[in-house]
Amino acid sequence: MDTMRERFADVTSRLLHEDPRLAVVLADIGLDGFAEAQRAYPERVLNVGIREQLLVGVGGGLALTGLRPVVHTFASFLVERPFEQVKLDFGHQGVGGVLVSAGASYDWPAGGFTHMSPGDVALMDTLDGWTIHVPGHPDEAETLLRHAAAAGDDKVYVRLSVQSNTAPLPVTGSGFLTVREASRTARPVVVAVGPMLDNVLAAVEGLDVTVLYATTVRPFDDAALRAAVRGGAAAEVVIVEPYLAGTSTAAANDALAELPHRVLALGTARREVRRYGELDEHIAAHGLDPRSLRERITGFLG
Repeated sequence: MDTMRERFADVTSRLLHEDPRLAVVLADIGLDGFAEAQRAYPERVLNVGIREQLLVGVGGGLALTGLRPVVHTFASFLVERPFEQVKLDFGHQGVGGVLVSAGASYDWPAGGFTHMSPGDVALMDTLDGWTIHVPGHPDEAETLLRHAAAAGDDKVYVRLSVQSNTAPLPVTGSGFLTVREASRTARPVVVAVGPMLDNVLAAVEGLDVTVLYATTVRPFDDAALRAAVRGGAAAEVVIVEPYLAGTSTAAANDALAELPHRVLALGTARREVRRYGELDEHIAAHGLDPRSLRERITGFLG
């Protein structure tokens, strides 16, 4: 199976042929995947070199000319380093585009903390009007990338990862999917975001809980969460995110503001894991492996 990033290069190259409004901006990262497209469309596949602020600025400038820019590099270089440009060159200028990141929270441990971005979604959440997609499978990434490319002048952030669930689900670019439904009226709900779904399903095996699957986390699907927790004296919600723990807690609290509830936020810890290790070791270190998730979820639900 190809990776989300490989699928991104393939799909976006085809979209360049289908949509003359589309343009791709790179900062050396991912250039090989667009070599053929750059030869075919040199005016719409641009490489600015290792200049991340310029990367975003060029994307915003292309949007001002009426093009639909797709801007790509590692999340730490796309969101964190040029955050002011994201805020001003897209938000303040009132233009749209598609930011597509790689690397996620700790996809490449050997790259060190400079190539990790557990706080990217929380940072993007401080800005107004951004749709945020977190696919959990390459097929879902393709669907969400096509949706983002065709989304008029909307501002869209697509977070790609080497982590992947075994099988894709039919995502639409909005809302949550109900993957499992509890038998009780008053039921705990676990929201699994993107590539966390397989680990969540393994962790809650045999538990009477509802599982919602989120690949579009902003806008947050208030209605789906409220429907899932209906009944009971107090709602119990667990959110498992592949980035900074607590990123969606405020959104869940707002969705359930009129209901008594409590929320357990699971995700990447704030502490830095200072050993390179392997991807699976980072997942376990943050308590996001199935065994750790089960212990934390059952402890919360009592």
